[in-house]
Amino acid sequence: MSPIKLGVSLFSFSTDFVKGKLSLEDCIASAAEIGAEGFELVGATMLRSYPYATDTVINEFKAMTNHYGINFVSYGASTDRGVMTGRDLTDDELVQSAILDLKTANKLGCKMMRAQPHLSPGAIEKIAPYAENYGVKVGVEIHNPELPSSPKTQAYVEMFDKVGSDYIGFVPDFGCFATKPNKVYWDEALEKGAPLELLEMAAGLRYDGVPKDQAMKRLIEEGANEAVMGAFQGMYGFVTFSREPDLQGLKNIMPYVVYFHGKFHYMFEHLEEASIPYADILQVIKEANFNGYIMSEYEASDNAVEMTRRHLQMEKKLLAEPCKL
Repeated sequence: MSPIKLGVSLFSFSTDFVKGKLSLEDCIASAAEIGAEGFELVGATMLRSYPYATDTVINEFKAMTNHYGINFVSYGASTDRGVMTGRDLTDDELVQSAILDLKTANKLGCKMMRAQPHLSPGAIEKIAPYAENYGVKVGVEIHNPELPSSPKTQAYVEMFDKVGSDYIGFVPDFGCFATKPNKVYWDEALEKGAPLELLEMAAGLRYDGVPKDQAMKRLIEEGANEAVMGAFQGMYGFVTFSREPDLQGLKNIMPYVVYFHGKFHYMFEHLEEASIPYADILQVIKEANFNGYIMSEYEASDNAVEMTRRHLQMEKKLLAEPCKL
């Protein structure tokens, strides 16, 4: 049996939550019913006393987690630099915001917190003593378009090595390892009238590493319409992909991983993610003897509970297979 624990980020259900189709309790109940061992809450979306944790809210969470038999294990903090009119928050102001998030995570009983990379290495270094004091491990999210091997990520690694704290590390997002275009966005572009040959051209430019401005110019010259250009922007933004995912980079940062975001965009009925090579990723994680959480994180909106159920089933199936050492 794999020591890796499978959880669900309630972000997966956020569209239905915002539309009033699911309550917070419904989200927690759904995560438990489909087999999650624990869940992550994104505070800015679902914590009604955000950014604080009131006694009433704490008691509500305890009652729900006890009732549904699921652990509240991680808190997704949102680093909003734009809360002041006319300027971004300074690093010191972001540090104070992160300390408040740590206090909230601690009150909620969480042992882990996702921090966004708006917090610089210097800022994370400053909050390390607070993380230790509150007993909450802080993981900086590695999200597209960044990779484990990118210079920005390596700057955090250098700081982790210097500080030497077990309470700061990474939350890698599996979207970093995509090898195909996002199926949901691709299908939407086709429905909006994007010519298939121009979508394929955009994907080829992304695969070949053509700089964005040059790729855009070539697509426009070929007559790309608004639907093509919308998909193209995603290919060069938060839904990037490559022929060779940065699995070696993942191996290198495994000692610093707090937990994972198991990002997915579409799950086929035969339990395969449409664009992210889960078998290869989970192989690396198993070989590293990781024994923490992977939090399923559905990035789309349709059929969220069923898609997340399939995702957990896929992970269980892959984790049960022997390592290919």
